[in-house]
Amino acid sequence: MKKANAVYAQSGGVTSVINGSAYGVIKAAQEANFIDNIYGGLFGINGVLEENLVDIAQENPADIENLPFTPSGAFGSCRKKLPSLEKNRTDFERIIDVFKAHDVRYFFYNGGNDSMDTAYKISLLGKEMGYDVTCIGVPKTVDNDLPITDNCPGFGSVAKYNAVSLREASFDVASMHHDSTKVFVAETMGRHAGWIAASAGMAAKTESDGPHVILLPEIVFDSGKFLAEVERVIQKVGFCVVVVSEGAQGADGKFIADSGTVDGFGHTQLGGAGSFIAELVKHQLKLKVHNALPDYFQRAGRHIASKTDLDQAIAVGREAVRLAGEGLNGEMVTIVRESNSPYQWSVGHTDIANIANKEKVLPPEYIREDGLHITPAFREYCEPLITGEIFPKFERGLPVYSKLKRNLIPKILG
Repeated sequence: MKKANAVYAQSGGVTSVINGSAYGVIKAAQEANFIDNIYGGLFGINGVLEENLVDIAQENPADIENLPFTPSGAFGSCRKKLPSLEKNRTDFERIIDVFKAHDVRYFFYNGGNDSMDTAYKISLLGKEMGYDVTCIGVPKTVDNDLPITDNCPGFGSVAKYNAVSLREASFDVASMHHDSTKVFVAETMGRHAGWIAASAGMAAKTESDGPHVILLPEIVFDSGKFLAEVERVIQKVGFCVVVVSEGAQGADGKFIADSGTVDGFGHTQLGGAGSFIAELVKHQLKLKVHNALPDYFQRAGRHIASKTDLDQAIAVGREAVRLAGEGLNGEMVTIVRESNSPYQWSVGHTDIANIANKEKVLPPEYIREDGLHITPAFREYCEPLITGEIFPKFERGLPVYSKLKRNLIPKILG
């Protein structure tokens, strides 16, 4: 096997454990006998296109060791979606040219659906251009919507954050509902898949505990049915806690929170599902409502990350390098659930073509028959993913996080 350099890059929405995968890749690459230098793409694939490659060897070793305890993307992420090879090859040819200039033969892309598509296309074009680049996908997404893999690093921690937050907020509303707030609404991330919204349901131990209602993208929103359920819960419990996914849709197939704009991937910009639901309750039921939008707090909450999630994030990073060492190309690392009780898992892999631009939604067996909550089957699936704590070090009351220098190697192409 030819000894050459490697590039690791982060893409898409970040998570509280994506730097765990960065750590896994970096440590494994430094130990590998087929990799000379490991570089970081500054702001994802943009770093390759702009020839901005971070020299990881110049980083403080202590900062690298603290990466698993640091949220966000240490090397910078991106929302850049490259065009299809059939329509425009310019960006992809530029990537291969940059790799050639810096003797890069290994590329590890840490991201979700669209990121896997990019890695897949790079592996194809490299072969076509006579410059083989081993491309391995490292899974990451809080949405948990990648197919094949049992779960995605990042989901367990956002699920834990939401479950903890909803349990605490439910205690708050329970103490105040006598003559104050009757309905509390929290909006979670999740465009087409309701995994995150469903995970908030883990907060409830009994039917009296919040959240009492969960609105999922997989279930068509019915305002009449929803309002009737809110009234039923209030009559029984005295208050109602509602979780709504940002991707909740009406019978017309439109997001109830469609802002009319799109992001860099061409996805509809969402935001406001919680406000929509809160206003509906306020005007139709004449009740006092509070609305919360956790937004980035969900995916940045490293202080309450899941230990299982972090362990898996590091493992998929290490496995990506091992697969490259075996000569595999165009593969993504997967997580395989061996058993539920006791929970056991391992790492596997699949062709990136099985992942690229595909989404895994919440299956029917995880959704309660009325479509407004989760089932015991989902609880069994989700519980091990949110289990365990591994706290960052604290100084003067605040967590200690790594902030890399991100010094760049000299440009050759300009």
